[in-house]
Amino acid sequence: MNTKPEEIVSILREEIQGYDARVRRDETGTVLEVGDGIATVYGLDKAVYGELVELDTGVKGMVMNLARDSVGVVLLGSDAGVKEGTMVKRTGRAADVPVGDGLVGRVVDVLGQPIDGLGPIKATETRPIEHEASGVVSREPVNVPLQTGILAIDAMVPIGRGQRELIIGDRQTGKTAIAVDAILNQKGQDVICIYVAIGQKASTVARVQDTLKKHGAMDYSIIVSSTASESAPLQYIAPYSGAAMGEYFMSKGKDVLIVYDDLSKHAVAYRTLSLLLKRSPGREAYPGDVFYLHSRLLERACRLTKEYGGGSMTALPIIETQAGDVSAYIPTNVISITDGQIYLENDLFFAGQRPAVNVGLSVSRVGGSAQTRAIKKTAGTLRIDLARFRELEVFTQFASDLDSATQQALDHGRRLLELLKQPLYHPMPVSRQAIILYAATNGLLDDVPLDKIRSFTLDFAQEMENEHADVVEEIQSTGNLSGPAIETIRSVLEDAKKRVSATWQA
Repeated sequence: MNTKPEEIVSILREEIQGYDARVRRDETGTVLEVGDGIATVYGLDKAVYGELVELDTGVKGMVMNLARDSVGVVLLGSDAGVKEGTMVKRTGRAADVPVGDGLVGRVVDVLGQPIDGLGPIKATETRPIEHEASGVVSREPVNVPLQTGILAIDAMVPIGRGQRELIIGDRQTGKTAIAVDAILNQKGQDVICIYVAIGQKASTVARVQDTLKKHGAMDYSIIVSSTASESAPLQYIAPYSGAAMGEYFMSKGKDVLIVYDDLSKHAVAYRTLSLLLKRSPGREAYPGDVFYLHSRLLERACRLTKEYGGGSMTALPIIETQAGDVSAYIPTNVISITDGQIYLENDLFFAGQRPAVNVGLSVSRVGGSAQTRAIKKTAGTLRIDLARFRELEVFTQFASDLDSATQQALDHGRRLLELLKQPLYHPMPVSRQAIILYAATNGLLDDVPLDKIRSFTLDFAQEMENEHADVVEEIQSTGNLSGPAIETIRSVLEDAKKRVSATWQA
């Protein structure tokens, strides 16, 4: 009541001067029908494919279908409360996820929200989940090794930074175990690892998280989880969200390893989505663009030139086959997109050969370009020796008497297979791989009894690391096997064999 007239005038003048006369226009629509995580919306005439929209209930959606008089929106959350007449508002931006260093060490859903109970995530920026892959000009050849720590893979199916290597096999043959081993082996390598779980059981994701935490790998890892209980739209965008998070680090010049576990379930989620959106079904009821589904995802994995950041993103997609049928629709699609595959075989797995890598069907199209010189030098004859062994084994399984050369080749092959067995979650450093491979491929272990060869070789490798740490460090740091190092390996091996040969006779 004591306010002076001049004060009232000045306040009014400020309000009038600061008044924004522009009209703000929000384009809204209404839900016509909803079901199974799909909403048909009327009124969003200018909506674009992949655009993010918001519903009155607070849930977000993504435009996936553009019809003449309506749009199909996939709901990125619960459809509880969504009904006919619910208002839908355009955001004007593409569907995106938060990215940044704050995500490292966390378990998040496909929208980048934490689900590990460790509090909110401080994200520095967002990136669209769908992003055009880097062009040819910005890419560099794949020639820097990315060690998995698995002897059979690093020796015969090497993976390079920026490569796309498929892990394929029937269920319960150790596909996820290989991917987890590869993540564990990146400790201290300055590589960011992203594990994308698509349609997995929540208990499986929790077990992977526990394994990574136990081995200290969560310090450089992100888990993106879309479990089997979640809707098809959330399973569909999971790998693209993971790729967007990886591209952030790649643009900063870092190396990224991303695992998609697995793309078979991703294709099924997309098929569900497409059929609900009333798209025409094709072979096995998949829509016609199911090849593009995975090709545009895996094409984002590459190694960039220094002008474009110099980072890399290595993709390990996983595909589950039915009864070993690699010629099925989705497996052949992904095989043709990737730069090679690691094929895991049921028979080998149940015969105790773990990891159950089938050497004949596994291939890396990058090959020796992504191997250290030490591994390349020592593993040169390994694949040929194993192929020869497989062939001889088939022809001689019913033979009673064999000549000495055939018997020797069979014995050598059996020893190689025994050495390729590796316990779960025990990745090997390059130095140990090179030492074991040198001894094995040069026939230096052919006089060791077959049942003793694994324990003897591991003891010998441990002795090298304890007594000749300088030689082991030289192999590890240079990636090369020098003349003096070879002499040391031979002398230590001979001494070890002399010490324990008496026990073998007994």
